[in-house]
Amino acid sequence: MLTKKAKYGLKAMVDLARLDPGQSTFVADVAGRNAIPKKFLDAILGELRNAGMLTSKKGKAGGYMLARPAEKITIGSIIRTLDGPLAPISCASRSAYVPCEDCQDVRTCQVRLLMLDVRDAMSRILDEHTLAEMRDIGDNAMAGFVYQI
Repeated sequence: MLTKKAKYGLKAMVDLARLDPGQSTFVADVAGRNAIPKKFLDAILGELRNAGMLTSKKGKAGGYMLARPAEKITIGSIIRTLDGPLAPISCASRSAYVPCEDCQDVRTCQVRLLMLDVRDAMSRILDEHTLAEMRDIGDNAMAGFVYQI
């Protein structure tokens, strides 16, 4: 399940993706627009900055901005940065594999084999979609409700 940390991180990244290229905004503004606790968001944006997805500058014209175009940032990379591996159990993880204590044979464990498929499906979906696509989802969904004369 997606943690609040990752959910808030995704909401904040979508908010930042709506800015014009090179434009920055303050944490308090992002927090206010998205109903995210500012202190928690400070930590989240710091992690995303350390991962190279955001840049920040101090001062009156400071704040956060995307470090690269939204089309180059995958949803999977954001979630992995904030929540860690996508695998539902540790023995199905590529990057943080830990065998289960109760497992008799990892090659034939039915639970692990199915969770490998789940991990691969989640990774495929989350790594296929970019921040730009996520930003535009709401806009495209609302377009169907607009009636023009």
